[in-house]
Amino acid sequence: MSLFDMTDKVAIITGSSRGIGQAIAEEMADHGAKVVISSRNIEDCEAVAAGINAKHAGAALAVASSLSSKESLQNLVDEARKAFGKVDVLVCNAASNPHYGPMATITDEQLRKTLDHNIVSQHWLIQMVVPEMIARKSGSIVIVSSIGGLRGSPILGAYAITKAADIQMTKNLAREYGPYNVRINSIAPGLVKTDFAKALWENPENLKASTSGAALGRIGEPREIAGAAVYLASDASTFMTGQTIVVDGGVVV
Repeated sequence: MSLFDMTDKVAIITGSSRGIGQAIAEEMADHGAKVVISSRNIEDCEAVAAGINAKHAGAALAVASSLSSKESLQNLVDEARKAFGKVDVLVCNAASNPHYGPMATITDEQLRKTLDHNIVSQHWLIQMVVPEMIARKSGSIVIVSSIGGLRGSPILGAYAITKAADIQMTKNLAREYGPYNVRINSIAPGLVKTDFAKALWENPENLKASTSGAALGRIGEPREIAGAAVYLASDASTFMTGQTIVVDGGVVV
């Protein structure tokens, strides 16, 4: 069987009603996984799940959840287990960036939201799924970070700080859970054509500034990030943990 085969795997993907999360869910389903589609809007989740189920009958479940609510995230995990019996893979993709500009202009509310949604909620979710992975001695957790976590930014400061924290969370938890064969890795995308990043690519001048230094000289597409997620969730990466894969078209180099 292919190293990338995900048959019998169950994956929760947060923020999967659009963009990178949707692409990851669709690609994992194409590789045989059962996927749980989640975001705040249930109608959007159901639309993505319906598209997947039309192609792979019974492969997708839609569950609305909010990064702001621990109870909502617990319900997401509970519904996944109720429908599919277990959770093999968790992809922490959903994030917030309510502020665009220098750190000096961010409000306390915006800062707290960025920290809570991009760090605290991921900690909650991981602690909800990891006990069964430890008991089973098998599991993969994937955090979608950003190249913003690898370098400074004059306009995405708080977001970049949380993405750096994601990378450190990956390293710490890899040490904690490695003895139980539970792996945790991150993906650090560059600029990708999603609604979430629209402020960075919609304006032609911003797009040129963001891509002029890239080796490939262009913006990424969501599906180009999904392959890395399938790799990290499948048996193709069973000897990999605590690492961050940069998928940025050659910006950082």
